[in-house]
Amino acid sequence: MTDEYEVARLQREIEQHLGMEPGNLRFEYRQLEGQTRLDLITVNPRHHQSFLFRYETGHDEVDCLRKMQDYVRRYRDNESSFTLQWRTRGDKELQTSYFRAHNAYEALDKLYFGRDLNAITVFSVVLNPSS
Repeated sequence: MTDEYEVARLQREIEQHLGMEPGNLRFEYRQLEGQTRLDLITVNPRHHQSFLFRYETGHDEVDCLRKMQDYVRRYRDNESSFTLQWRTRGDKELQTSYFRAHNAYEALDKLYFGRDLNAITVFSVVLNPSS
Protein backbone atom coordinates (compact mmCIF):
# COMPACT_ATOMS: atom_id res chain seq x y z
CA MET A 1 0.00 0.00 0.00
CA THR A 2 1.50 3.34 -1.03
CA ASP A 3 1.65 6.33 1.27
CA GLU A 4 -0.58 8.25 -1.13
CA TYR A 5 -3.27 5.58 -0.89
CA GLU A 6 -2.92 5.40 2.89
CA VAL A 7 -3.18 9.21 3.19
CA ALA A 8 -6.39 9.23 1.11
CA ARG A 9 -7.86 6.32 3.11
CA LEU A 10 -7.12 7.91 6.48
CA GLN A 11 -8.44 11.30 5.38
CA ARG A 12 -11.69 9.66 4.20
CA GLU A 13 -12.08 7.79 7.50
CA ILE A 14 -11.57 10.99 9.52
CA GLU A 15 -14.14 12.84 7.38
CA GLN A 16 -16.64 10.01 7.82
CA HIS A 17 -16.07 9.76 11.56
CA LEU A 18 -16.66 13.50 11.94
CA GLY A 19 -19.67 13.39 9.59
CA MET A 20 -18.22 16.16 7.45
CA GLU A 21 -19.36 16.85 3.90
CA PRO A 22 -16.67 17.00 1.20
CA GLY A 23 -15.17 20.48 1.12
CA ASN A 24 -16.00 21.23 4.77
CA LEU A 25 -12.75 19.71 6.07
CA ARG A 26 -9.24 20.62 4.92
CA PHE A 27 -6.04 18.74 5.66
CA GLU A 28 -3.11 21.17 5.57
CA TYR A 29 0.44 19.84 5.92
CA ARG A 30 3.68 21.73 6.49
CA GLN A 31 7.21 20.97 7.61
CA LEU A 32 8.33 22.32 11.00
CA GLU A 33 11.74 21.61 12.50
CA GLY A 34 12.14 18.26 10.75
CA GLN A 35 8.59 17.17 11.59
CA THR A 36 5.37 17.20 9.61
CA ARG A 37 2.47 19.21 11.05
CA LEU A 38 -1.12 18.53 10.06
CA ASP A 39 -3.66 21.29 10.64
CA LEU A 40 -7.18 19.92 10.39
CA ILE A 41 -9.38 22.84 9.38
CA THR A 42 -13.19 22.86 9.39
CA VAL A 43 -15.15 25.14 7.07
CA ASN A 44 -18.61 26.21 8.20
CA PRO A 45 -20.98 25.70 5.24
CA ARG A 46 -23.27 28.54 6.33
CA HIS A 47 -20.86 31.45 6.72
CA HIS A 48 -17.80 29.85 5.04
CA GLN A 49 -15.44 30.74 7.88
CA SER A 50 -12.68 28.25 8.64
CA PHE A 51 -11.47 27.18 12.06
CA LEU A 52 -8.79 24.93 13.48
CA PHE A 53 -10.24 21.61 14.60
CA ARG A 54 -6.93 20.19 15.81
CA TYR A 55 -3.29 19.91 14.85
CA GLU A 56 -0.94 16.96 15.13
CA THR A 57 2.78 16.57 14.47
CA GLY A 58 4.55 13.43 13.33
CA HIS A 59 7.27 11.93 11.16
CA ASP A 60 5.22 12.20 7.96
CA GLU A 61 1.66 12.71 6.69
CA VAL A 62 0.60 9.13 7.50
CA ASP A 63 1.91 9.39 11.07
CA CYS A 64 0.01 12.68 11.57
CA LEU A 65 -3.18 11.19 10.13
CA ARG A 66 -3.00 8.13 12.37
CA LYS A 67 -2.65 10.40 15.42
CA MET A 68 -5.55 12.53 14.17
CA GLN A 69 -7.67 9.43 13.63
CA ASP A 70 -7.00 8.33 17.24
CA TYR A 71 -7.95 11.82 18.43
CA VAL A 72 -11.27 12.02 16.54
CA ARG A 73 -12.29 8.65 17.97
CA ARG A 74 -11.98 9.89 21.56
CA TYR A 75 -12.10 13.70 21.68
CA ARG A 76 -15.74 13.90 22.82
CA ASP A 77 -14.80 11.95 25.95
CA ASN A 78 -11.77 14.10 26.79
CA GLU A 79 -12.70 17.68 25.96
CA SER A 80 -15.43 20.11 26.96
CA SER A 81 -17.90 21.71 24.58
CA PHE A 82 -17.87 25.50 24.20
CA THR A 83 -20.24 27.86 22.38
CA LEU A 84 -18.69 31.08 21.09
CA GLN A 85 -20.65 34.03 19.77
CA TRP A 86 -18.68 36.35 17.53
CA ARG A 87 -18.80 38.73 14.61
CA THR A 88 -16.28 39.64 11.93
CA ARG A 89 -15.29 43.27 11.56
CA GLY A 90 -17.76 45.06 9.31
CA ASP A 91 -20.41 42.34 9.56
CA LYS A 92 -23.69 43.02 11.35
CA GLU A 93 -24.72 39.40 11.88
CA LEU A 94 -23.74 37.62 15.08
CA GLN A 95 -22.35 34.12 14.46
CA THR A 96 -22.40 31.10 16.78
CA SER A 97 -19.73 28.41 16.62
CA TYR A 98 -19.08 25.31 18.70
CA PHE A 99 -15.68 23.98 19.70
CA ARG A 100 -14.31 21.07 21.69
CA ALA A 101 -11.37 22.13 23.84
CA HIS A 102 -9.75 21.59 27.22
CA ASN A 103 -10.47 25.19 28.25
CA ALA A 104 -11.84 28.50 26.98
CA TYR A 105 -8.39 29.72 25.85
CA GLU A 106 -7.96 26.70 23.60
CA ALA A 107 -11.45 27.26 22.13
CA LEU A 108 -10.51 30.89 21.39
CA ASP A 109 -7.23 29.76 19.78
CA LYS A 110 -9.23 27.54 17.43
CA LEU A 111 -11.54 30.44 16.53
CA TYR A 112 -8.68 32.88 15.89
CA PHE A 113 -6.41 30.38 14.06
CA GLY A 114 -4.86 32.02 11.01
CA ARG A 115 -6.60 35.36 11.63
CA ASP A 116 -5.69 38.84 12.72
CA LEU A 117 -6.92 39.17 16.32
CA ASN A 118 -8.68 42.40 15.35
CA ALA A 119 -10.70 40.72 12.58
CA ILE A 120 -13.18 39.10 14.98
CA THR A 121 -15.01 40.41 18.02
CA VAL A 122 -16.00 37.73 20.52
CA PHE A 123 -19.14 38.47 22.52
CA SER A 124 -19.38 35.33 24.63
CA VAL A 125 -17.62 32.09 25.45
CA VAL A 126 -19.83 29.58 27.24
CA LEU A 127 -18.89 26.20 28.65
CA ASN A 128 -21.78 23.93 27.71
CA PRO A 129 -23.16 21.51 30.30
CA SER A 130 -21.93 17.97 29.81
CA SER A 131 -24.51 15.27 29.28
